Amino acid sequence: MAERDEPLLARVRALERAIGDIGTTLDAATTCRELAAFLARHLDGVSAAVDLFAEGGGPPRRAAAAGPQAGTGPQGDAGPQVGADPPAAAGRSAPGAPSTVGGPEPRHDAGLASPAPPGALSVPLAVGDEEPLGTVTVTRSVGRPFSEGEAAVLRHAVRLAARHLRHARRLAATEETALHLQRALVAEPGRPHPNLEVAGGYLPAGHRTLVGGDWFETVRLHFGRSLLVVGDVMGHGLAAAVDMNAYRTALREVAATDLPPHRVLRHLDSVVAEDDARRPATCLLVRVDPARGTATFASAGHLPPVVFAEDGSAEPVDLPVGPPLGTGVGGYEPATRALTPAETLLVFTDGLVERRGEDIDVSLARLAALRLPAASGPREVVDEVLRRLDAHAAEDDVAVLAARVRARPTS
Repeated sequence: MAERDEPLLARVRALERAIGDIGTTLDAATTCRELAAFLARHLDGVSAAVDLFAEGGGPPRRAAAAGPQAGTGPQGDAGPQVGADPPAAAGRSAPGAPSTVGGPEPRHDAGLASPAPPGALSVPLAVGDEEPLGTVTVTRSVGRPFSEGEAAVLRHAVRLAARHLRHARRLAATEETALHLQRALVAEPGRPHPNLEVAGGYLPAGHRTLVGGDWFETVRLHFGRSLLVVGDVMGHGLAAAVDMNAYRTALREVAATDLPPHRVLRHLDSVVAEDDARRPATCLLVRVDPARGTATFASAGHLPPVVFAEDGSAEPVDLPVGPPLGTGVGGYEPATRALTPAETLLVFTDGLVERRGEDIDVSLARLAALRLPAASGPREVVDEVLRRLDAHAAEDDVAVLAARVRARPTS
């Protein structure tokens, strides 16, 4: 009895391992490699190839291959396997139905594929009646034919991978939508008055370009003044980007009333607090008045800005910090300092300086210790700070905005 049950137990153990080995990330290429490697390990003497159909009806491409017969084709793709026809010849089989390549169609009994002759076994990369994402082909050039148990393991692993691949594609589509939205919103820092020179930069977090709620912009005010804004909605993804857009819209409406920065924050906080679905956000406002040579700041839980002097040295601006927006607590206070045409103001989100496991004071001190080339303008300041702080490798979104008052022409 135990001997008869051993093949079934071996199959169950293989299926359990498939759950842990396939789909460990939300990256489609990784999932394909994991599927091919799993099949090569658990089907004796087998080489496995994963071919994905191109979106829009293009030719299939080799996404992964593993096993003793795994070759290498053009551009690093695995080449055709011994004993297997090219992917296009395999065709798009009915979802879930294994088929042999170069041999008779397998018989079906109780939902399992019957033994196939030596050669190859091809399975659509799909679950149920879904449109296949591609095909998975296993080949065994010599030795015994594929058993019902091996066909069952193949089919289960392929279905598991197909489900993970669809999740990965949906995530990628969502991230792409959010990234396009984010880039559209921060592509230009607005249109300040001509008496203010500005430059901005935005970097999404991580290799998957998972966007968040960071933003920056400028708003024209009366009497030649401009309002600089930088904010960070908590979280990442499309929801954070949508909330960020809602904050921007509300802020523009409040800023149009020409209230001082701390009162803009107070009003915005009370409005957002009434919407339970809205995520909290930090925000820093700077009203620049070139005629008076001053900048007035107000912070809602945001990191302090930095002013770069003409010699390139950096000085953090000491500000009173209120609670993040959306709490309904209020308590925002203004702070004013001089801002000359020789100085460049830099506002930023925490992704620029924060590093995992590091105290925030240490992070801010690293920024304050920078010494840029003398007389650097806004664009040079943005580029140099992003480069020197290695912002492209940051674990969080990075948004920066630099501004400098244009000197009045002398008569």
